[in-house]
Amino acid sequence: MSAASPKKYDVFISFRGQDTRETFTSHLHYALCKENIITYIDDNLVKGDEIGPALAQAIQDTRISLIIFSKHYATSKWCLNELLKILECRKFHGQVVMPVFYNTDTSHVRNQKGSYEEAFAKYDGEAIHNESLAKSVSEWRKALAEAANIPGWDSQSRNYKYVTSQRKGI
Repeated sequence: MSAASPKKYDVFISFRGQDTRETFTSHLHYALCKENIITYIDDNLVKGDEIGPALAQAIQDTRISLIIFSKHYATSKWCLNELLKILECRKFHGQVVMPVFYNTDTSHVRNQKGSYEEAFAKYDGEAIHNESLAKSVSEWRKALAEAANIPGWDSQSRNYKYVTSQRKGI
């Protein structure tokens, strides 16, 4: 990242609200803010703004993205599109990306198994009649696999252990 492009936020948190908003994510957000880390979550959306472009701009204006992969993360097209933008910013702008596997296994994210498989079965059914959605589904699958291969944190460990793609022989 160059000094010529200052960022508006230190951290962007991508999460599935129904899974973690009132638990893990709210505690994480509070802890970051308490340390004066400028953090963006979707509560920051300005009324009247178009959600998609506003989230994309916030991601672009951030140094670090935390992706909280939870059981139902893949059921949200918003989350999956955020993931695409995050990985784009990682690739082209050097954004730091840190996945957190919250009560879900890295292999479920990487290989779309368990609840991720269920979500994609629904998308695959819808994509049969929608070429644009079929392209998105393919991109989402690749993005999940890519993100799950980035070293991150696993909440299933008692101490939120740091994980790599070699975990559990994956």
